[in-house]
Amino acid sequence: MKHSPVAVVTGGSRGIGRAIVEMLASRGYRVLFTYVNRESDAVVVESAVKAAGGEAKKLRADVADAKSAKAVVQSALDAFGRIDVLVNNAGTHLPDVSIADTSPEEWDRVIRVNLYGTFHMVQAVLPHMRARKGGNIVNLSSNITSRFAAKNCAYTVSKVGVEALTRILSKEEGRNGIRVNAVAPGPILTDMLEETMVKIGPERADAFIKSIPLGRKGEPKEIAEAVAFLVSDAASYMTGQIVFVNGGGPGG
Repeated sequence: MKHSPVAVVTGGSRGIGRAIVEMLASRGYRVLFTYVNRESDAVVVESAVKAAGGEAKKLRADVADAKSAKAVVQSALDAFGRIDVLVNNAGTHLPDVSIADTSPEEWDRVIRVNLYGTFHMVQAVLPHMRARKGGNIVNLSSNITSRFAAKNCAYTVSKVGVEALTRILSKEEGRNGIRVNAVAPGPILTDMLEETMVKIGPERADAFIKSIPLGRKGEPKEIAEAVAFLVSDAASYMTGQIVFVNGGGPGG
């Protein structure tokens, strides 16, 4: 009997993460997803997947901690017996703050969640994927890596690091049958984007959206579609790639 594939998605209770969980579940994956706060959101996602006939399991975990990341992988193996896909989506940001005004604590928080979290999850899942001689890892980067926007240094540095990790890991693990790619979203309709838009003010926010050739913000589902493609057989000869999904903005 062939078992359905398994995906682990970090930061899966809201926004892009939720869209990825629901997309992969709709395509036959059993999904374990993590969250840190707002358990009520995770419950909603878990229930929505089950109501649609899929299978999902929520887990509170802070992937910025190495032990927690290992526990996530072990929980997925205990629940489902295998891991075919890892999507590193968990992230945080620090919008509209200059380098001079960024505290060491703020810098550390962004780097630890976005970059260390990806690193810890990769290290935790690799032994299993190597043993199975295959797997897919998709990391979430950002369109900002092509713009180097002022007052967004910690977030930009973290995502540049994620892209470097993606490319290097793809070279190290290709012979083990493990593909590694990244998706770099542009402005997507999420709580994180709306927080940024409020902080920079309506004039700058409007100008930013008007600079996008397609003239609109993206939908979380559009990022989930890109992730689903990268982990599918249709992308079987793709690894080490950074896929920009940004409405034609910088980096596209």
